[in-house]
This record gives sequence, C-alpha cells and structure tokens, in this order.
Amino acid sequence: MKALFLTNEYPPHVYGGAGIHVHYLTRELARSIPVEVRCFGDQASTDEHLTVRGFRHDPARFAACEAKLVSPLAAFSICVDFAAQGADASFVHCHTWYTHLGGLLVSRAYGIPLVITTHSLEPLRPWKREQLGRGYELSTCVERAALESADALVAVSQGMKDDILRLFRVDPARIHVIHNGIDTTEFSPVATTERLRRYGVDPATPYVLFVGRITRQKGITHLLDAAAYLDPDLQLVLCAGQPDTEAIAAETSAKVRALQERRAHVVWIREWVDDATKVELYSHAAVFCCPSIYEPFGIINLEAMACGTPVVGSAVGGIREIIVDGETGYLVPVEQQHESPFAPLDPDRFARDLAAAIMKIARDPSLRQAMGAASRQRAEAVFSWTAIAQAHLALYESLLRAR
Repeated sequence: MKALFLTNEYPPHVYGGAGIHVHYLTRELARSIPVEVRCFGDQASTDEHLTVRGFRHDPARFAACEAKLVSPLAAFSICVDFAAQGADASFVHCHTWYTHLGGLLVSRAYGIPLVITTHSLEPLRPWKREQLGRGYELSTCVERAALESADALVAVSQGMKDDILRLFRVDPARIHVIHNGIDTTEFSPVATTERLRRYGVDPATPYVLFVGRITRQKGITHLLDAAAYLDPDLQLVLCAGQPDTEAIAAETSAKVRALQERRAHVVWIREWVDDATKVELYSHAAVFCCPSIYEPFGIINLEAMACGTPVVGSAVGGIREIIVDGETGYLVPVEQQHESPFAPLDPDRFARDLAAAIMKIARDPSLRQAMGAASRQRAEAVFSWTAIAQAHLALYESLLRAR
C-alpha cells in the first residue's frame, strides 16, 4: 500500500490546522506505509518512507487576471501539475478545496480511489467571498464536485459529518469520522519563559491567549470586544497573523490600537511562531480562548490542552467534541445569524459571555490547575496521532478490499 497526499500546506509553509494535520498524519503513516506528499511550495525531501515535493505556479501566467481570481486559478494550475506527475500510489488523499481538482484528476486518470478530509466547508464560510470574489464560486464548485464523487470522506468531527450530510448529496456510508490529533510529546507543559519575554509577555502576570489566523472564522474580533469586560490586570496575548484580507487586517489593527489605548498588558505577536514558542505561550497561559464562529475541529484547542491549559471556546462544530464543559474548560454558546455562520446574533452578549467564562478560570488558581490537569489527561487519552493513523490505515484497507 502506498499513499499519495495532495495538500496546499506542508512544513515549512503552514498557516493553519490543515497543514498541521497533514504534517503529523503523514509522519505517523510513514512508520507503516510509503507516503508521497505533493504540496504548494518549494519543499523537496526524501526519507525512508516519506517523500515530499512542492509545486509552484508561474505568476506571469496570471498577469492579466483579476487579483481575487489568481488564488483559485493558480491552485487549479498546480493541481494539473500534480496529476501530470503520474501516480504509482494505491489511493489519493486530498486536503482542502485547493487540491480537490488535483484529486479528481489523479483518481480518474490513474484509476485509484479518492479520499478527502474535510477540514472546513465552503458553503459555511461565506466571508471567503471577501478574499476570493467570484473565485468563491470556483472553490464551492470544485468542492461540491469532489465531495460528491469521492470514494470516502473523512470528517474531522461528528459536527462536520452532520454538515456534509446537510449540504451535499453524499451516501452516509462513505463518511468516516476521524478526529484530528496531537503529539503530546512535542506539546507538553514547559517551565521556560525565554520566548515569552522576547515578545514582551510577563510570565508572572496571568494572561489569556489567542492563537490563530486573522479571519472572520476564527473570531478574533469577538475576543477583542470581550477584553472590555476582562479584569484590567489580566494580560491579553494575541498570536495572530496571516489576515485573509486587507479589510480584516485594518479592522483588527484598529481594534487592537484602541484596546491598547484603554488598557495595559495587550501583546500582539503578528507573525506565525514556531512550535517551541507556541508551547511556551500555551504552557504559561491562565486560559486559552478559541472564539471561532465556525470551527469543524479546532486543533489549536488540543495544543493548549496538551500543554496543561484550560480552554474557553465557542460551542460550535468540533470544539464541542474537544472541550468537556466544566471539566477541561468552558463552552460558550453562540447564536448564529443564519444557517451559514458569519457573526453572532448578539455580538455584545457573546463578548460578555466569553469574558465571564475567561474570568471564572483566571480568578481561581485551583480551578485553573484542576482544569489544566484534566485537559492534559484528555489530550493524551483520546487524541494521539498513533490511534488516528491506525484509523486511517483501516479506512484505506477497506477501500482497497472493496476495489
């Protein structure tokens, strides 16, 4: 058995949970079977069982193209390059809509099964139109074609499976729920504070931490609004970059500046930091906050929990399957405006509820300690990459037997 993975993100070019997922899953699978990864970028490496090759598009080809259409059209051109390299694999496994066209081409051209992991769904991310313009019609079109014709779909949560069945014409038997995972060796509590100090974080003062991209989906603006209701002596640390659009970048910058004028202890780390820095940030945080308004899984919550930190998260998607409310942190209800989540129905209430849950933990050291210990234990017991890789291997074997 040999696996062919198609992905947009792969180290060192990772900016979200899908890239983290593919990195750890392929590494674990390569302990059992040969794995080839084709990705966007300049990567080139060969290990005993893991081969990685990056592909880039030629910007000159899109010089006359409308700016917002470059991203999807360039992705499709890379997908053609993926398929043009041949395929000696037993199946092709795609991650995110950027690679779905490549998966369809490889599967049909070389007669191998198509597996797709759904990290998010385009119909539930209407704000992507701000970034892609009419390109959003392209991403939704190719996603629908791929999901409805794939041999198997991996949903990263039960909530994701429910969304697939609601939005697409897919046989429920083809959908397999396999959660994301966490390497609890790499992500574990540390005592060091050197990296915190480098970014201006005071390890002696409790802080609430946010880690994520600047996008409507991740809800950073709602946490910034919640800061008005936090104790003034609680630090707010934002490890946030990679804005989707100039508009949300400007909106976030304005909110942070206004917040910094009103209160002290607001630290904004604008770059994507390495894992060692993230581990320090998680390990010393009083609370980690994930205010997403759409989150099929939320691997960052697992990272925080593995580092022994309680989590306050919005009660959406896969977050509800990670946090045990009242035991490893708190789930904060968020009433959506409409079927496709874009913003809370009452943003001020959501901000107040976030702040109340954060402060309940931040003010109580014994509760923080108990929830942190329970978080670490849950990460170790339920979300190991070894178990998740074994579930994938069983799925692959069942597909090949059926063929």
